[in-house]
This record gives sequence, structure tokens and C-alpha cells, in this order.
Amino acid sequence: MKYPLTPDVKPEFCTTGTFMRLPSSRENAKLAVVGLPFDTAASFRVGARFAPQAVRQASMTLFPYHPIQKVFPFDECNAIDIGDVSVIPHNIHRSYELIESAMADLMKAGIIPIGIGGDHSVTLANLRAAAKIHGPVALLHFDSHTDTWDTYYEEKYWHGSPFIRAYEEGLLQSDKVFQIGIRGTLNHPGDIDSSTDLGYTVITTPQLKERGIADVVKEVKKTIGDTPCFLSFDIDFVDPSCAPGTGTLEVGGLNSFETLELIRSLHGFNFIGFDLVEVLPPYDPTQITSLLAATIIHDFASLVALKLRAEQEMPVENSQKN
Repeated sequence: MKYPLTPDVKPEFCTTGTFMRLPSSRENAKLAVVGLPFDTAASFRVGARFAPQAVRQASMTLFPYHPIQKVFPFDECNAIDIGDVSVIPHNIHRSYELIESAMADLMKAGIIPIGIGGDHSVTLANLRAAAKIHGPVALLHFDSHTDTWDTYYEEKYWHGSPFIRAYEEGLLQSDKVFQIGIRGTLNHPGDIDSSTDLGYTVITTPQLKERGIADVVKEVKKTIGDTPCFLSFDIDFVDPSCAPGTGTLEVGGLNSFETLELIRSLHGFNFIGFDLVEVLPPYDPTQITSLLAATIIHDFASLVALKLRAEQEMPVENSQKN
């Protein structure tokens, strides 16, 4: 049987509970969807623990073929959905251990994970897993906030600090970290300096709009090259008119079309993992945020499929050169 099951094989409302009704296991899997339902490190709204099931439900309306990238991503990657990590809702450090273990096991097996959060604190565990397998990695971080604030009410581990903790733990190649889409009001004039002082490159939404997607992606590709790269996407990167179901809203972001255009331009990177975080179903009554999140995950999978195609073609090219 081919996966994912399409609506002309089984109606959209007949769900198996997995992303696009993917199986939980199959031979030669190269891609895995993983639920990361931890949200008690959030500073304002909570509810992102329900995102994995909501995004999976929204994925039922998607079809398997990507017409822009011209791939059947989930079929070509033998994709699976392994369900949710059994996090501890009141204990961030034990949850980190569980998430890191699950993600590292997948990466060690040569499977690229796509994590569905959860608040943005889960990314620290994902980066710990990535660094354990690949060493310090490059990072593409799409967000309206830098998440490099040191503490919140004297707590060092929360959804506003994963990328300063990742720096301190040596998980990232700082000169190959891009934080894109930053916008909104700040607590202090120097808030963005908390990222640039770490060596990260910050590209605000106004800068992205002024320069254009092609110019920004060209810079990112030139800098990161073939370095193993993790992509973390906070749904509040998108303007709240298109993604209202999130925890800390910031107006003035890209719309859904521009967001997909940006993601679809990210071919050619050596992606080793992804996560999509901060979807809050309780604040998403029409499910447009969950649907956008599911579509973005479809696009992540398409980038992986393109990467696998390129790797399959590489030996042929090398043999011709030799």
C-alpha cells in the first residue's frame, strides 16, 4: 500500500490519528513526524500541548503530491509518524531528556525528524539531539522573537531562552545561525543585541521585505553551505491574520503565501531535522493555523525528498567525473 492514504482511498474524516494517515513504521524510513506536546515553559498563553493532534487532524485535507517541488514527499521518503513523546508536563528537564532521546534515536538511524511542538522550549532538546549525532549544527530559525532572553522570573529554561542555552551548551555553529522574521516591540533597545552578541545573524521582517526572499536566501545558502542544518519554525513568524492560533502574537508578519514561497526556496541545504512550534489549537477555532502548520510540514517533507533525490544522483555524477 502507498502512503499517505489519499482522500480518494479513504475519506478525510476517517483518520488513523497520524499525520496524513502515515504508518508508524516501515522499511527504509528516511523521515519521521514526531509529536512534542510540551507547553508549560510558555510565558503567556498555553495550549500548544494539543498542537500535534490538531496539526495531524488538519493534515487530512492535504494531498500527497507537491506541485511546486514536483515530488511525492512522504512516499519518496518512506515517511512514518511515530506518535508523541511522552513528556512530563510539569518537568521541563525530564521532558528534555525524553525528547532528546527520541530525536537522537531517529537521527542515529538516518531518519530526519519533523517535530510538532509544543512551545519553543522543545527546540533545545532537539538541538541537543542534533549535536549529539552531527556535532554543532547550523540553524535556520523563523520567528518573530529571537528567544535569546537569558531568564524569566529568574528561570533559565523557558520558551524565550532555547537559543541562548544552545549557545552556552555549544550546540550551534554561531556564525551559521540565522534568525529570520524578527519584529515587534521590545523590552529594551538592545534586545536584538542578545542574539548578535552571540554571533547570530538577525534579519528582521522589514529587512526581509526590503531585501526580498531571493536575496536573503542567497546569503543564507552562501554562509551555511553543506553544514548539517536544523530548521526551527515558530508559527508566530506568520502574520496573525493568517495564523491567529499562537501564544505571543506579533502583527506585521509575512502572509501565508509569502511564507510558503520562502520555505519552498530552501532547497539545497543539508537539513538534518525540523520542528514547528507554538500552534495553540484553543485559539484557532477555524483551524487555519493548524492547516498552515500542516502545509508547512508538507513543505519540509518536500525539501527532504529533494535532498534525497540529490544524494541519489550524486554517485552518478562523481563516477562520471572519475
